[in-house]
Amino acid sequence: MTKVKDISDFLESFAPLRLQESYDNAGLILGDKNAEIKKGLITLDVTEDVVDEAIQKKCGLIVAHHPIVFSGLKKITGKNYVERTLLKAIKNDIAIYAAHTNLDSVTGGVNGKICEKLGLENCRILQPAEGMLKKLVTFIPVDQAEQVRNAVFSAGAGNIGNYDSCSFNAHGQGTFRGDETTNPYVGEKGEQHYENEIRFETIFPSYLQRKVISVLENAHPYEEVAYDIYPLDNNFNQVGMGMIGTLPKEINEKTFLKKLKDTFKTDVVRHTALLNKKVKTVAVCGGAGSFLLNHAKAAGADIFVSGDFKYHQFFDAENKIVIADIGHFESEQFTKELFYELLTKNFPKFAVQLSEVNTNPVFYF
Repeated sequence: MTKVKDISDFLESFAPLRLQESYDNAGLILGDKNAEIKKGLITLDVTEDVVDEAIQKKCGLIVAHHPIVFSGLKKITGKNYVERTLLKAIKNDIAIYAAHTNLDSVTGGVNGKICEKLGLENCRILQPAEGMLKKLVTFIPVDQAEQVRNAVFSAGAGNIGNYDSCSFNAHGQGTFRGDETTNPYVGEKGEQHYENEIRFETIFPSYLQRKVISVLENAHPYEEVAYDIYPLDNNFNQVGMGMIGTLPKEINEKTFLKKLKDTFKTDVVRHTALLNKKVKTVAVCGGAGSFLLNHAKAAGADIFVSGDFKYHQFFDAENKIVIADIGHFESEQFTKELFYELLTKNFPKFAVQLSEVNTNPVFYF
């Protein structure tokens, strides 16, 4: 039987909670993590209608992109839709889980799905995360070096771009002397010992530090494991906001806008003045992405696809790029499809259903 914890642990291995923005509230919003569930319902937003659908379909878990709770709740009395939704879910033993800005931040997340839908190639993060990488340096007896390296790599260290198991190794000599309370792996207690060692260096994202060090200490043969951790200023190119890629073949601007309308099933695309140029390089950001406009311009994008641009922000295009605002909901609608693919692939015996409720609160006349 699948537990709520099984689903949440998997989703957090794909999109770690430490990647969420400070204002966010991703993770298990409501429910017992050890509760056993047979079915899950996938939605973009959690509303009363979505909970009703979960009740009707006998789903014990709702997986959403947007958290139903953003700020703290002091009372749950049913005075607004958030409180009514939570009360209904509680009464019917339905857990609620959300993966939001953490899912936006990973390469294969929300923005990766948008790139896929638009047929973009050579995709990369538009604004890579800063200050998130660290370097591990440790010293290993020569004969155990491969064993320790592989253990550290298995914990998620050593990934650079499309390469894994990345490290630097140098030979040297280590010295140590244990007192009478020690039980040294090599050498004798109370005697100075010289050991041929490998200086092993690799990098890892900071949110994996506890796991990496735990695995290192378990795999290393020494009683006391010597290691150093250094913060790095390098960009973490596998994590960040927005993405940018290229079309297989350049097309004119109106053709691209038509493609947007067809792909994202919208009759309205708000955009800045067309520049009478071909579109080849496309930047994207699901949801509200105006904060990335300058990054899109600096990266040489011909057009920036996102949502929630305000009136005055359209002026910031300055005839250097076309802004295409397709709407918040419209830009993120395929997140449901992303959840479905992840869960059905990794939990083939767990019943996953897409919500049929249209939770878009914006209508066009």
